[in-house]
Amino acid sequence: MKVTVKYFASIREAIGVSSESVHSAAPTLSVLRDELIAQGGAHAESLARGRAVRMALNQVMCDEATLLVEGAEVAFFPPVTGG
Repeated sequence: MKVTVKYFASIREAIGVSSESVHSAAPTLSVLRDELIAQGGAHAESLARGRAVRMALNQVMCDEATLLVEGAEVAFFPPVTGG
């Protein structure tokens, strides 16, 4: 399936793009994250397991178990604090 992946804040800065179109067979956000990590380089560093990364699917906060759907918009961003 084809999904749009958006990156925000420090993840966007590290990867060097704000969004990309990705073809994936991933059933969940967890598997999609693993596919992106497997690309190596900045993707692997920014999205690595053990790093705090928040996710949204179609602009709704969710967890890694969330199912992907064709044409979805997935967002990855670091946790933020207000003040």
